[in-house]
Formats: sequence, C-alpha cells, structure tokens
Amino acid sequence: MSTEQVFSAPTISSAKQVAFHPLSPLTSSEISAAAGFIKALYPSKTDLLFKTITLEEPAKAQLAPYLDAEYHGRSTSRIDRKAFINYYIRNTDKFHEAVVNLTQRRIETHFRLGPNVHSPADGEEIILVEKVALEDEGVKAEIAKLKLPKGTVIISDPWIYGSDGMDDHKRMFQCFLYMRDPMNSSDADSNHYALPLAISPVVDAENFKVIRIDFLPTGNDHTIKETQPYKIQPPNEYTPEHQELRTDLKPLNVIQPEGASFSVTKTGETGEIIEWQKWSFRVGFNAREGMVLYDVRYDGRSLFYRLSLSDMSIPYADPRHPFHKKAAFDLGDAGAGVMANNLKLGCDCLGSIHYLNGVLSNPQGEPFSMENVICVHEQDNGIGWKHTNYRTGRAAVVRNRELVVQSIITVANYEYILAFIFNQAGMIEYEVRATGIISTQPIDEGVEVPWGTIVHPGVLATHHQHIFSLRVDPMIDGHNNRLVVDEVHPMPRNDFNPHGVGYTVEETVVEESCGLDLDFDVNRTFVIQNNAVRNPINGKPVAYKIHAPPFQKMVADFDSFHHKRAEFADHNLYVTKHRDGEIYAAGKYTNQSRGGEGVRSWANRRENVKDTDLVVYVQFGLQHITRIEDFPVMPCEVIKVALKPVNFFDRNPAIDVPPSNQEFNRSTLVAEQHRQPAVSAVVGEKGEACCSSKL
Repeated sequence: MSTEQVFSAPTISSAKQVAFHPLSPLTSSEISAAAGFIKALYPSKTDLLFKTITLEEPAKAQLAPYLDAEYHGRSTSRIDRKAFINYYIRNTDKFHEAVVNLTQRRIETHFRLGPNVHSPADGEEIILVEKVALEDEGVKAEIAKLKLPKGTVIISDPWIYGSDGMDDHKRMFQCFLYMRDPMNSSDADSNHYALPLAISPVVDAENFKVIRIDFLPTGNDHTIKETQPYKIQPPNEYTPEHQELRTDLKPLNVIQPEGASFSVTKTGETGEIIEWQKWSFRVGFNAREGMVLYDVRYDGRSLFYRLSLSDMSIPYADPRHPFHKKAAFDLGDAGAGVMANNLKLGCDCLGSIHYLNGVLSNPQGEPFSMENVICVHEQDNGIGWKHTNYRTGRAAVVRNRELVVQSIITVANYEYILAFIFNQAGMIEYEVRATGIISTQPIDEGVEVPWGTIVHPGVLATHHQHIFSLRVDPMIDGHNNRLVVDEVHPMPRNDFNPHGVGYTVEETVVEESCGLDLDFDVNRTFVIQNNAVRNPINGKPVAYKIHAPPFQKMVADFDSFHHKRAEFADHNLYVTKHRDGEIYAAGKYTNQSRGGEGVRSWANRRENVKDTDLVVYVQFGLQHITRIEDFPVMPCEVIKVALKPVNFFDRNPAIDVPPSNQEFNRSTLVAEQHRQPAVSAVVGEKGEACCSSKL
C-alpha cells in the first residue's frame, strides 16, 4: 500500500512519580545490577549464560491497592523492584532460577532446576547451532552426496527438539536443511523453503556438537533412503523484485492533520501510560510475552488487572520421525519480546504513530535496546453506529475509531501480528494475524500424503494447528468476580408459548476452577460478572462477556506429548483462582517439557472461583490445512477474541462520539438520499389521533 505519512506525535508528558514504577520493565542499569548479583556468587572466570533477566512482578495483594491509590491520586507505599533471572553455567546442564531484590540489594531466592527443565533458545545460540550443523564433517559428507552446483548456499533452520520421551532428557536442537536457488546463491533473501533437503542434524545444546544425523522420510511411509544426487527444482520467490507487480493500485493516504487523539505519559525510564477516548492502561514489555497491558480502565472504572498472550502451541500432523516431535511453543521456547520486529513507519503501522521501545538482556547479562517493538496508532473501522429515521430522512451516524496497540514477531519462517484493539463503545479485541512462510519438507515426485499439501515441486507443507491462549485477569468494578455461562434454550410449547417460538437465556455460575467448552447450538457464552455491583437501570450485575471464535482443539490424542505439554489446548476456556506466578498456560518452562505444570493442572485443584479473584484463559486458533495459495508466502489469516460490556453501562457508551460528516472526514464524494413515504398520527386537543401522509 502506498501511503502518505503525516507524522504528528501524540501528546507525551512525564508523570510526577518515582523513577521506577512497580510495573515498569527493568531498566538497563537494573538488568546490569541483577546480573552482577549472580556473577558475584561465582569465581571471576566462571562463564555464565544468562537466558532471562526480566521484571519479577509484585504480588497482586500488594500491587492492586497500589494501582488503585495511584489512579485516584492517593499516597502509595513503596514496592520493591525485583528481577527474575534464568541462567546456565555455560556448557553444562546446570540451569538456575533466581529472584534478586534490587531495592534491598540482595538475592531472595536462588536454586538449580531439576531434570527435564530447559531454557528457551536465544539468538546467539541459534546462530551457533546453525554454524555447528553446517560445519560438521558428517553433515558435509551428506551434502556432498547431493552433487549440488558449485557455490550453492545451504541454510540450517534450528528447531526446538520437542518431546517424545525417548532419550530426550538433554537439551537439543533438530535442524532442518534447505538451500538457496543455486542459480542465484548470492541473494540472501532467496526463499530457501522452496528447496528443502532430507538431511537433519541434531545438535547437543550443552556442548554444541552434532550428535546424530536424521534422514527425513520423503515418501508416503516411514522409509528413509540414502542421500542421492539432488534434482534441482525451480525457485519460488516472494520478494517484490521477482514479481510482475500490479500497476493499477492507487495511493491510499492515512492523514491525521491534527495528530493523534491519544496521549502518552511516561513513568520513569521504561514505563508508559496510554489514554484514549476514556480508556487508560499501562503498557509493559518482556522477553516472553512481549507486550502486556496492566490496570485497564474505562472512564475511571476498573476492567482488567492484566492482559497478555500467555502461550501458543503449533503441533504438526506428520506422524513420522522426526516430525512427530514437531510442536513449537513460540513464546516459551523463544519469546514474543525476543522475536519482536522493529516496526517500520508507513509499512507496519499507518497514521500518526507512537512507538514504544524495549530493553531486554543478552546472554552475557548485559542490557540491549530494542527499538520500535510496539506501535500505537488509530484506525477507522467503518461505521460505529447508525440510524436513519425513514420518516424524515435524517441519518445519525458515527464512525468506529479504534486504538491499536500492536507488535509483530518473526519466528524463523512465521510471522504473527499481535494487536490489542480498543473501540469507543467499551470493547477490547485481541487480534492475531498469521502470515509468513509455511514450514516445508521434501517429498518425492508423484507422492501424495493425507497429512499435508504439495505447494511446489518436491515441497510438502504439513498440516498443523495454531492454538493460542489469552490470559485475562479481570477486575470488573473490583477484583471479586465470577464466571457465568449463558445458554439460550427454547421455551416448552404450552399455553404460554402456543406457537413454539419463545426462548430464554439460562445462566449458570461456575463454582470451581475447571475447563469449559463452547457450544454454538445453545449460543453458550462466557461472562465475567461482579455480582456485588448492579446496573442502575436494570439491576443486573455489571459484566464483560467473552466472544471467542470456534476452533478445533488439540487433535493429537490424550496420551500424546503434544496433548500433555499444551495444557491449555483441550478446552475453549479455563478458569482458575488467581495465584501469583501462574501466568503461562503451558507452564513456566516449555522447551522439551513433559506437561503437568500448566493451566490444566491448576484448574484440577478445583478451587473456588465464585466471587473471588479469578483468572480466565481464553483459547482460540487455526486448523491450518495447507494450500498452494499459502506459498511462497501466506496471506494473513485473521482471528479475534473480543471482551465486550454486558450491562456495564447505562446506555450505548459510544452515544457521545461526534457525528460523522463531510467537514470532519473530507471524503471526495458524499451521497445521502434515503427518505421514504411515511404515515404518522398526531394527537388532537380531544385526544383523537389524525393520520397524515408525508413524502
């Protein structure tokens, strides 16, 4: 899209608050200080590999009253700043977890983690694994058997090894090899996924050596073959210089001549509060979840304590070794913050834009800055509401202005565009757009398999699922909430309902933590209520309902490692009683995990969730039955979850949005002609009604 950018920054101010807000991401100096405490525990020449240095969020019992007092301008008590740390002693399996109290300058907890608990990957490690795989003599010998043209460039894609319970206790990487177009090997952007190879080295992540070379099955069964000379297939490129681009697309300009309608207040070095159209919330950023929203309010009323994407799982359908282990947990195995893109003005976000930067830690325990990892902007999303009085021809109409808080992550071949979207009617949407390049593997000519689609000669794209879990920590007019299940049922045919057309809504309160599923045949809807606060008009509890799209839940069977590990993927919704530290739906450590540490396990405690501090995990996703149109790059697949007010307001909260008109919107053509013949009755002095016709 060609655009003209009018970059007029939103109002930015600094709050008169302490430099380190309890929810602000760690600063560079805090990251360095936290690493220093751990380094001081060891001899000076000890080589430590830091995996995570991030904010340890305060206990909710301490933070919730702090945020409420802060919002209402009351005095607040100090809350200590703490850092959560994961690290290895390099080239060992000694994986540690620690919490450092930065305010009191001491280590609060520090211990070595047990077996089958592994860290996520990091960028430096991925590059090293690529190098190790391609420099291994055994791998080189197999590549030589392909008899590729001189100068051909081989690419290695390291994947988290996965789990099957078979000699997988060590942390490993499974590498899948590809090559660039041999006729254009100097093009670093060449689509190597169009030229997959059947050689798959396994790298030990402790000593960084190739410990095994797997050979991929390329037929329709488990058979593997000796490496043979490679038949060169044509390339399939996605970059614009390789396309005959359309010439009939005219510019669509996003112009905000007076700038944006939102304001940003900086709180300390890393914290920011955003206010827009009666909304206010604090934005955080960390290595695993990426962007996190805190203390979300509308017109001063509390709605959500914390909102974030908790987890995602991408299990693949190929049952053969080594593909049977292929199940990525992109947040837990790598991290949405670590993989966040530097967003480009005029490309990833349009209009008057505010960017938020992030500060994360590197493997040496040093801070590094990530610029423009979140963009904040407004967008028009059509009509917000409208009514035309057909008797007079007068139309009342407002546009649906939205505020978008967006981040984009790249996970090797795939991209996810993640956005919180706020509208003027009190609704929040969480939107995921999946794009990028589908993961590919080689397949023999003339072979078809039922678990994937051939998308290019010699290229199979395996079917797979994308299952996401959105963590919703509500505070609907307070923290004591309940989850209600609404269902629509027909009234029995009787004297009261003689025509059999009546129906009612039946409400069931969820008493204990559990997993729940949608049922569209009864319009099953999940509603978060505050039973102690009633709507002043109808007396019903104030509430927000959850609109989640249908999706096929985990297909892999109950005893599979896919099912055991993705604890969130078997129900549309889980509800649990809040406990500090229970944030990630698949558990804290997903790399080669075994399960038993996530939301399914928490829900099985069967704790009371009625009129208390509860947390809801909303699952949604895609069953990606691959198609040739997904290659060489996939058009966006869009899925959304909505949090929508129910009896929370006393009328349409967007009723006060200024009307849409030509002076404000400056469209190039306006035609409004909608007036019909009508009949009305006017009451006279004696109470009689006299009809008249109007045109």
